[in-house]
Amino acid sequence: MRRMRVAAVCGAAVVTAVGGVAPAAGTPGAVRGGEVGLAYHGSAGIVGDRVDVRFTPHNHGAAAVPDSVVRIRWSQPLEEGQTLPARCAPEGDRAVRCRVGRLGAHDTGERIGMRVRLREAPTEVLLEFDPVGSDGTVDESRAAAERQRVLVLDTGDTYYF
Repeated sequence: MRRMRVAAVCGAAVVTAVGGVAPAAGTPGAVRGGEVGLAYHGSAGIVGDRVDVRFTPHNHGAAAVPDSVVRIRWSQPLEEGQTLPARCAPEGDRAVRCRVGRLGAHDTGERIGMRVRLREAPTEVLLEFDPVGSDGTVDESRAAAERQRVLVLDTGDTYYF
């Protein structure tokens, strides 16, 4: 039963990440012509009031990204005053921004891992990964196309995306 839950969530995350259509066999992900196709692959799991998240940024597109940033939003508020990785900073009470850095065309970035504490122990949490523009703002039209959503349930399982 556990494997089925992981597979179902992973399938939903993949479909969400590529805009509702699973890529054809051999397609490396969210490629949009000559544009950037940012995706984040990793794992997440809930242990009490903590969420462990590890991910690696990927540029599946044909264009390089000079300096990439990702915003990770949680559906539950985060506890204040926690330690985050050096390249990450809190944004409000439900988000963290992490500098990914330069990603060449068809390139993979460095893995980022964090453990965040939530204000309350949830039964589930939804994570949303949004690309952030070079000016620090989230371009909602681009974010809608490249947003990844991962639903993590408090089942003791690790969810892969």
